[in-house]
Amino acid sequence: MKPYSHILLLILFCNTPFLVSSQSFPEPETRRKVPDNETIYRVSKQLCWGCMTQSLEFLFAHNLVRARRRDCKAEHSFPEGGFKLGECIYWGSGDTWTPTDAVRAWADEEKYYNYAANTCEVGEICGHYTQIVWRNTRRIGCARVVCDSGDVFMTCNYDPVGNYIGQRPY
Repeated sequence: MKPYSHILLLILFCNTPFLVSSQSFPEPETRRKVPDNETIYRVSKQLCWGCMTQSLEFLFAHNLVRARRRDCKAEHSFPEGGFKLGECIYWGSGDTWTPTDAVRAWADEEKYYNYAANTCEVGEICGHYTQIVWRNTRRIGCARVVCDSGDVFMTCNYDPVGNYIGQRPY
């Protein structure tokens, strides 16, 4: 799998416009090596020229899901015991999968979520959906990478984390 060349930082608020930024993080000094020309060429081909477009696509797709939950509250809290993130992971065969595809797959779990009982249908998964709409989540960071195999891997991290047992997402 190719390393992430960018980490996308996205800020979420319920039913409002959003900020998006893209930031590269260099390797720590202890691991940094002087690259040769082959390495420079290989890395330059991996640079995410469409990162801003992808970050907006991740953000827009999330916000469409969250906008359906108009009862989101503007709260902000961090879980006890340190810094933790919620996470959704997506893998697709082939390189054409988009951020919208990943978010749509996670959001499609809504059909398995029973709000009254605050549970998923037996044998089904709905934690990706509930993480997306978790009322306290204010920031997401997402990345998309095409693996050496030609398949796509996408992940989004959510802060503050959601999916606390016994609590409803909204």
